[in-house]
Amino acid sequence: MTTTFPTTAQTTTLSPIITLMKDTITLAKRSLLKLKHNPGALVDVILLPIIFMIMFTYLFGGAVAGSATKYLATVVPGVVAFALLMASSNSGTQLREDIETGVFDRFKSLPIARMAPLTGMLTADIIRYAIASLFAVAAGYIMGWRPQAGFGWVLLANLLVIFVMWCVSWVFALIGVLVKSSGTISALSTLTTMVLGFVSNAIVPIDTLPAVLRAFARINPVTYLVDAYRVMVTQGILGDEALAALLAGGMTLMVFIPLTAIFYHKKI
Repeated sequence: MTTTFPTTAQTTTLSPIITLMKDTITLAKRSLLKLKHNPGALVDVILLPIIFMIMFTYLFGGAVAGSATKYLATVVPGVVAFALLMASSNSGTQLREDIETGVFDRFKSLPIARMAPLTGMLTADIIRYAIASLFAVAAGYIMGWRPQAGFGWVLLANLLVIFVMWCVSWVFALIGVLVKSSGTISALSTLTTMVLGFVSNAIVPIDTLPAVLRAFARINPVTYLVDAYRVMVTQGILGDEALAALLAGGMTLMVFIPLTAIFYHKKI
């Protein structure tokens, strides 16, 4: 029997990548097991979408669309994007808390890929985003929202938002590596999500905003993402907004994965 061994080039290029992928999956499972044993950690991705849906619909529905029912077509995509944006911002806070409590120091002593604790945590967060989007859509449906293009397009639109917000989570992860306390990143994350979420078309039409805020809202990535969602669930097409959102997400990954990796290796 002939045994074939990998070449040196294959060993040096493939082994680290395969090891990282395997360790990422293992640590992602660990994070999900933590959620299983501590379901209270899911309160933010379960209750916040429902609270946002009820609050925004009945606070702004009459003023913006004339009735709460008519406003649902506007607010459901906005709440999905808003809720997932807040969920992605928690990635940096959780990362900093794990660093402060010494969890990452324990990981350093294990024979695993150096980046695996970070990539495993961010990979597991995809489940949190899926849960948040599910409860946002379910709340809207119970309140009377009906997607014209069908729920297949709702699923596709949710996947788009999940992908983009996972890309954004790398930005917050970088901040979590750089700052010195979880309180600092929590404050920065809250401020960032409030500005990006409210100064967009997620809740109200941007034409009603003052000139300065309107100019910011037009270039706000959340505006493009919400527009893409609305087009997908009403017209059943992947418009330019969806392509722009995918491009923005891909560019974010290209920039922030290397930056996060560099500072992660320096700091951890």
